[in-house]
Amino acid sequence: MKPISRNFFVMAMAASAAIITAPLSSAGETAAAQFKAKANEAAGPVHPGASGLAIPRFVSLSSDTVNMRAGPGVRYPITWVYRRKGTPFMVMAEFEYWRKVRDADGTEGWMHRSLLSGRRMALVRGGIIELRRSPKDDAPVALRAEVGVIGHLLACRGLWCEMGLNDGRAWIRRSDIFGALPNEEF
Repeated sequence: MKPISRNFFVMAMAASAAIITAPLSSAGETAAAQFKAKANEAAGPVHPGASGLAIPRFVSLSSDTVNMRAGPGVRYPITWVYRRKGTPFMVMAEFEYWRKVRDADGTEGWMHRSLLSGRRMALVRGGIIELRRSPKDDAPVALRAEVGVIGHLLACRGLWCEMGLNDGRAWIRRSDIFGALPNEEF
């Protein structure tokens, strides 16, 4: 079987993530304590994997080209080839040096742990999404990002996550990204 090349977003913006900036203005940051409590109540069980790390958890690609395989080993066929360093994946299971992962589209397969990084990244979903100066709906818009933009995931509190995009930082609704569990706070 010949491997299938899979680029997440085959658009002009795929090569360089399209970020539209807006003027930044300062606003006070508010805590989302009520949402944090509800999210923690809804948390399901977290199981340790063979590595001792939590399952599920998020990782990102550490290389520009990574093969996804049908099973945990090189004898299994390649099902997808990912060509975008930093792409986030959810680790669903572990077997020795292999990680069963799921991408933003729900595709599952196995990747060798050496091709994955613990560096937290997130992928913007939806259309053009507004990122805010602080984690609240009425905060001033700091940035706008298109679907497929990948940025550093810096923190998550309640319904919001802070992302680093280019030289800026801003808050985005957790529901607008792939890269954070619903109950995760950091």
